[in-house]
Amino acid sequence: MVSDGQAEDAIVADVAGGDGTEAHARVVEEAEQHEQQQQRGGGFSMKSLLWHGGSAWDAWFSCASNQVAQVLLTLPYSFSQLGMVSGVLLQVFYGLVGSWTAYLISVLYVEYRARKEKEGVSFKNHVIQWFEVLDGLLGPYWKAAGLVSNCTMLFFAAVIQLIACASNIYYVNDGLDKRTWTYIFGACCATTVFIPSFHNYRVCSFLGLGMTTYTAWYLTIAAAVHGKVDGVTHSGPDKLVLYFTGATNILYTFGGHAVTVEVMHAMWKPRKFKHIYLVATLYVFTLTLPSAAAMYWAFGDELLTHSNAFSLLPRTRWRDAAVALMLVHQFITFGFACTPLYLVWEKAIGTHEAKRSVCLRALARLPIVAPVWFLAVIFPFFGPINSAVGAFLVSFTVYVIPALAHMATYSSASARLNAAEKPPFFVRSWAGMFAVNAFVVAWVLAVGFGLGGWASVVNLVRQISTFGLFARCYQCPPKAHAPTATGPPLPEPPQQHH
Repeated sequence: MVSDGQAEDAIVADVAGGDGTEAHARVVEEAEQHEQQQQRGGGFSMKSLLWHGGSAWDAWFSCASNQVAQVLLTLPYSFSQLGMVSGVLLQVFYGLVGSWTAYLISVLYVEYRARKEKEGVSFKNHVIQWFEVLDGLLGPYWKAAGLVSNCTMLFFAAVIQLIACASNIYYVNDGLDKRTWTYIFGACCATTVFIPSFHNYRVCSFLGLGMTTYTAWYLTIAAAVHGKVDGVTHSGPDKLVLYFTGATNILYTFGGHAVTVEVMHAMWKPRKFKHIYLVATLYVFTLTLPSAAAMYWAFGDELLTHSNAFSLLPRTRWRDAAVALMLVHQFITFGFACTPLYLVWEKAIGTHEAKRSVCLRALARLPIVAPVWFLAVIFPFFGPINSAVGAFLVSFTVYVIPALAHMATYSSASARLNAAEKPPFFVRSWAGMFAVNAFVVAWVLAVGFGLGGWASVVNLVRQISTFGLFARCYQCPPKAHAPTATGPPLPEPPQQHH
């Protein structure tokens, strides 16, 4: 078994390409044995088996679990805006584009780590983050852009998880309105402050992916069994605003790699990450495509006024189980979104590398949770808010900035000659890399940020006009009122439309 110090040395040697000293080579070999033992679970305590993860499998579970999350429930809504053909094609397209930019982020991490290790910099007790990679490779202006965009995106991703929790639990227990459920789940999700880093999400990632797998196939089977509703229509794509709102939600769906650097840093051998996100995306396709297509086939345009897929399915024990599992998964995903924010905050207040007790560290992180909680109450618009975040935050954070950063990092001949990672076999040349990156930047700026931003703002303003800020129960069906002893039944309030 290797010690923590040896494991750190092994990561250093691995990132540097494994061409260090004989001692480094020996440590790398020991690290590989350590990883094999960890995967078998042999010779380790239960705590080590469930808590300490750093293998390629751990990274794969983290990527797949974090990527699918609550958007699984809004993708049928997006299909109703896009139509079946566009919905399928855009999922595949953005899934591949997302995998490409995740690959770019992993390359830049390896480059940054290799350069710093050659300078003798040690990262013991320090978690590398995306803005630090940009700072080390390209300077302070890039650092500022990465820090602001990444933190803002993750902040709103955490907000969306709280909104989703309240939206889902309402379909099991409508005794409380969604705003009250947001208060309750905000307190529950605050307990993620006790999870130190992505190294400690092993069991959570495994369980989270299992939960979303169940939910996806529940949606698929339940829609097929339910069949088409009477008079179902499939008019999408019908309006440009709705079309680009739906497209931007899909862009958001496959933009879950804002935590790529933190996940890589938690790995024993970060170089193995290169193709992990693509493999995770291929698995996610088996969940998102059948469920969204089946729901749209069964309910058609009804989904335009029901952004949460659970709202159209009859209540059964199977649906209740799916809701419960998604709630647990959203708690996990809330932690995924907030952990990088916790780390940034620790670095800002000077507690990151200090050895503190778990309770003191958790206490220092609590100021991050409060504003997330507050915004989830202000903007409870489950579905439309995803598109707005996708257009204005995800587009830059995980698509535009990584592509531009890669081009800037390798703009000089010397940088390309000494690159820690050469172009992949399917691109072959640096010119090909630049061409793909330029296409990604142009497409996302024009379609994702431009048209998607316009459509998302228009749609979000409509929701605010209809339901207002601090809406007590967004898109809740009207409740029937029992007749009173002294008079006729109270009239039902009009149905609120999306």
